Amino acid sequence: MEVAAAKALGAGIAVIALFGVGLGIGNIFSAMITSVARNPAARDAVFPIGILGFALTEAVALFALLIAFLILFT
Repeated sequence: MEVAAAKALGAGIAVIALFGVGLGIGNIFSAMITSVARNPAARDAVFPIGILGFALTEAVALFALLIAFLILFT
């Protein structure tokens, strides 16, 4: 296997984590919308926790993308 093909394969495997991140972000926001729809008074308590969960989940996506770029371009 050539080096370029191995790099492309490794970067593709590293990007598989983005699928889980997409599911996680969808789950976070659907739960947040459902909880606010059931109890609108709880919005001030739920919204910061949802944004924190989004930021931490998005960090996983950025790390996976960083690893994919490191594999491709080094």
